[in-house]
Amino acid sequence: MCAIADSGSVRKAARQLGMTQPSLTTQLRRIEKALGGQLFFREPTGTRPTPLGHSLLCRARPIVAEMQALVDEIAAASYREQGARLRIGSTNSPAVAGWLRRLRVRLPETDTTIRTDVSANALLHMVASGQLDVAFVHEVEGSPLRVPDGLVERELIAREPQFIALADTHPAAAQEIVRVADLADDHWMVDPTVDGEWAGLRRIWTAAGVNPRVVHGDYLTTVDLVTAGEVVTPCQPTARTRPGMAVRPLYGDPLAVRLFMACRQDGTLAASPEDLFADLTASYMEIAWASEAYREWLIRHDPPLPVPT
Repeated sequence: MCAIADSGSVRKAARQLGMTQPSLTTQLRRIEKALGGQLFFREPTGTRPTPLGHSLLCRARPIVAEMQALVDEIAAASYREQGARLRIGSTNSPAVAGWLRRLRVRLPETDTTIRTDVSANALLHMVASGQLDVAFVHEVEGSPLRVPDGLVERELIAREPQFIALADTHPAAAQEIVRVADLADDHWMVDPTVDGEWAGLRRIWTAAGVNPRVVHGDYLTTVDLVTAGEVVTPCQPTARTRPGMAVRPLYGDPLAVRLFMACRQDGTLAASPEDLFADLTASYMEIAWASEAYREWLIRHDPPLPVPT
């Protein structure tokens, strides 16, 4: 289920899972029969979850994450004596690649691994339970995360504005700043599995007096739909643009997230929390100033992020 949803194609999912397409199709039909409903819409361009499919995915992803964590823990038991490990978790962020690069330079003898998940709550739970050592997550404004007891937070950005991605041929793309009302007639692509995202968007639509049409999907697979002019979608200000895509701030910055790093207080990290956070901060500043749209936003607001050295 997760592989099909993430790849947008039964064929691609079968290849990722190392099985034949007919075999995976048979499994999918067996699950649909057991649940009594269709889980994916089959379209010429691929597959997308039905409402029932979205409901199942919301429950399935944490289960898959827990199972993978169990497998990793068992595998790790055989070579723990070989050296230190650092297990990082993160919601999707362009800053993660630079963070890992810096950590591998700082900790060359440490086995540093990364796990990504759309659910910040799931990642925080994994840190608290010892399945991860540290997590870099975002918290949608107005939708507080459930931070488990025993975790220490280090706030990177108190309020990061969320921008909008749209086709560069969209009339609103000619503006430096886009109003939500300018997008009232568009289809908005929303990933309901991202903690707090759906509630945050509903709030800004209500405040703007609009009720746009909604397409449920995965933000990682929306580029083609955006560039084709089929949908608009919220995005991080550090998001990389693609040919045919424009990234613009929203007027008044109505949608924002808080970015923070969380780790346990037990002192078992391969590096100090201060060093981990310093590398994360440097990585974030690097991509923030490299993003044209975000750089212009930072220059207009006070105080801006320090320019990376």
